[in-house]
Amino acid sequence: MIDARVFDDLSKTLGKLLPPGVSDVKDDFERNAKATLQSALGRMDLVTREEFDVQSEVLRNTRRQLKQLEDRVRDLEAPATHGGTPDSAV
Repeated sequence: MIDARVFDDLSKTLGKLLPPGVSDVKDDFERNAKATLQSALGRMDLVTREEFDVQSEVLRNTRRQLKQLEDRVRDLEAPATHGGTPDSAV
């Protein structure tokens, strides 16, 4: 989940964009902006950076293993494509 300080910072930044004449509604606006941002981001299917990095590492390992298996299958099939059998070399 996103750190709550991010919502506070965003809502305060949006509050600073309000014209000076509406400073009496600034706090209310910031609370509403924060709640709206939290709600919108809460509905999104987001992951943390840590989760993303873990899944990236899993994918790298899976690709490495797939490459090793492809190489092994290719090596095992090679004698069959050259007319021999793996046992014929003995």
